[in-house]
Amino acid sequence: MSNTPQYIHKKTYRFPNKSVEVFFGATVSDIQDWLDTSSVFIITDENINQLYKTKLERFPHISIKPGESSKQYETIKVIIEKMLDAQLSKQTTVIGVGGGVVSDIAGFVASIFKRGTKLILMPTSLLGMVDAALGGKNGIDAGIYKNMVGTVYQPDKIIYDYSFLNTLPKEEWINGFAEIIKHGCIRDEQLFSLLEKHSLEEFRLNTEWMADLIERNVDLKMDIVTKDEYDQHDRQLLNFGHTIGHALENLHQLPHGHAVSIGMVAACVLSEKLADLHFEDAARVVKLLAKYHLPVDVDTDYNKLYDAMCMDKKRQGDNMQFVLMDKIGSASAVPVPMHFLRENLRSLL
Repeated sequence: MSNTPQYIHKKTYRFPNKSVEVFFGATVSDIQDWLDTSSVFIITDENINQLYKTKLERFPHISIKPGESSKQYETIKVIIEKMLDAQLSKQTTVIGVGGGVVSDIAGFVASIFKRGTKLILMPTSLLGMVDAALGGKNGIDAGIYKNMVGTVYQPDKIIYDYSFLNTLPKEEWINGFAEIIKHGCIRDEQLFSLLEKHSLEEFRLNTEWMADLIERNVDLKMDIVTKDEYDQHDRQLLNFGHTIGHALENLHQLPHGHAVSIGMVAACVLSEKLADLHFEDAARVVKLLAKYHLPVDVDTDYNKLYDAMCMDKKRQGDNMQFVLMDKIGSASAVPVPMHFLRENLRSLL
């Protein structure tokens, strides 16, 4: 007999065609407590499966290799075949237990298996909690081109068990803080100032601070995406640092947060040129990224980098929709000519 799920509090975020329940401070001692169905299929990665085997082993599940390399069609094919072999129905609930890659893959599988099944996400990484599990975007890469195939598919529930962070390696904390800093840059100057006053180490050691920080970032992102589910207006702001970042990520096999950090620095330089961002604000961004142990530059092949950028989904003909800051806490998406990016790419990095 399942028990009543335990959590600190719940919020409901409403999209035009669906409501998403988010449970903060949950206790996932038994996954069955969170289900209203007996049919379930869990997607996780090998690291999480090893760490939390007792929570996962009694459910049908598959463990994928951790990391961006799993976001390929072959992974989806293997997962779908396993679900078909298990004779799972359309009433099955797909549960993604893992970081950003798992959230992407679980969302994509749930959206296409028998034309859509229920989806629950249990993010286990900081990046997953503040970014990847939110907003319904999911997908896989096409070679070196990131997130070229996918859907927008909202989960039914997102469950935040902060105890997962106890086993998170330090490099994954660093990875997640890139997205938190991004949120401060584009929408929340007070959040940016809060990060300046403290450090990654302080947040890691203070569970209450960390819970508040995660919920603040969830509220910020969900406020944007519930109003613009399909990326027509303000949701584009969430791409700050991602245009160059995505290209660098796959060219150099960088962690997502590292690539986005370098991309944010480049976006700040471009913002100085095109959006009147003051040099002092740009310097604050670079200093904050470095404070949270994130890289702020890279050696790269600029021709290959430009070619990779040309395949970005945000490209519209001869222009790239680029997110620029005019000051900390304020940003906008503007078209930047591709020839300008090519001519200035070296100076941006």
